[in-house]
Amino acid sequence: MKIRKKLPKPSGSGHPCYIIGYSSSAPSAAELQMWFDLEYGGPLKLRTSGETAPTMASHGPWNASLQVSSSQTDTDAWSERLDWRHTHAGVILRPSVTPQQACDIILHTARLARGLTLLTQGTAYDMITHAYLNPSDWTDRPLDRFSTADHVTVSQADSPDPQTDWFHTLGLSKFGLDELEVFRPVGLPGRPTLETLAGIADELIRIGRSPNVGTALSLPLLGLSIAVKRHRTAAPAGLSLPFREISW
Repeated sequence: MKIRKKLPKPSGSGHPCYIIGYSSSAPSAAELQMWFDLEYGGPLKLRTSGETAPTMASHGPWNASLQVSSSQTDTDAWSERLDWRHTHAGVILRPSVTPQQACDIILHTARLARGLTLLTQGTAYDMITHAYLNPSDWTDRPLDRFSTADHVTVSQADSPDPQTDWFHTLGLSKFGLDELEVFRPVGLPGRPTLETLAGIADELIRIGRSPNVGTALSLPLLGLSIAVKRHRTAAPAGLSLPFREISW
């Protein structure tokens, strides 16, 4: 059995949200600021408290921490884990969020990841949704305004029970919420469930909280009510996340 190595952790606090692998020279702070200001109106302010500490990137009231270039040890570890050959690795740290600021801060974080990817012509990896994003993917994802679909995915996968399919989200944990899951009998069309689950995720981000187990929550904008059946921890791609099973 292959032992999964512990995730590299940048200096300072926080967990990685995006990893950006690249083989070009690292962009300077001035280049990142100029790009951000042209794309999103700026000003982007960068502050570093120490040589090895993450840089604080601020745009108005929104803050996120990043490292443009990780140590060689961490870069090698990310290359092995993510199966790429990039010679450098930048890291955007997952910020702490409150329901009132979650959408703005997560959008700010994604914009920084987009900027580093485009400036380096590298590849971004979303630690929560497990998506690889190349420059062409970011071109189709301008992030000029908040859209849940840019940050949360909904998927259909095999279930431990061969008579059911597993539908789940990935990305709600960025907003301080539990991921959602629902089980449906095998053979039913998947698209309606995926679309409804995406709509429910969007509504829960708007509401700013996960409903408690054993309760029901009315979602008038979707014309339905959801019931929370149970809470558990699962690791769809190696990262343990909290899930709440729902029905409607």
